[in-house]
Amino acid sequence: MQPLLKIIRVEQTNNSTLSHLYVFDDSLKMWLFESYLLEDAVRKVKIPTATAIPTGVFPLKIRKEGAINLRYEKKFKDFHKGMIEIAELPNFKYVMIHIGNYIKDTEGCPLTGSTYSNNGKDFEVFESEKAYKKLYSKVIDRVLAGGYSVEIINHTKINAI
Repeated sequence: MQPLLKIIRVEQTNNSTLSHLYVFDDSLKMWLFESYLLEDAVRKVKIPTATAIPTGVFPLKIRKEGAINLRYEKKFKDFHKGMIEIAELPNFKYVMIHIGNYIKDTEGCPLTGSTYSNNGKDFEVFESEKAYKKLYSKVIDRVLAGGYSVEIINHTKINAI
């Protein structure tokens, strides 16, 4: 599988994780920062809908089923071709990169954001739709073609709780 996305987790609260998302630029042959991501906390023991996905390399696929895909088909009818799914995750199903601002929006999925803040308790991301559209336009055709992956890395600041 060819690497396309890289998620690097950089900071964590008890409930949330702030990550940096990079996209591999084929023409420049280098990783470029794309957006911030909001994820659930990294935990030693999984709590359903409240735990970040594991580290490792996983295939990217397109998911055209489910309620979120239907919502995005209506919302983004001009360009939506399916949800970008991080597939083959152990003990996780239907993990998709999508829009949201707060930890309650994640349910285990990474949320895109152009900016972020810490509200004193958890991280939040903002301009999520803007970041999502930008990311989606850059990678959707490659994900549709198949054979691409995402690598998820925990930075040394993160200690699983």
